Amino acid sequence: MAKNEKTSKKVGTTASKVLRDPKASKAAKSAAGSALTQRPDKKK
Repeated sequence: MAKNEKTSKKVGTTASKVLRDPKASKAAKSAAGSALTQRPDKKK
């Protein structure tokens, strides 16, 4: 992956929902966590 590629807002939102779902599989949570680490930092 190139340095300038980021996960979209829609994917980030979905990944957040997966992480909060207690029924989500371990693999799904791992993939969601990976997607969120690629989101740009929030500006202060």
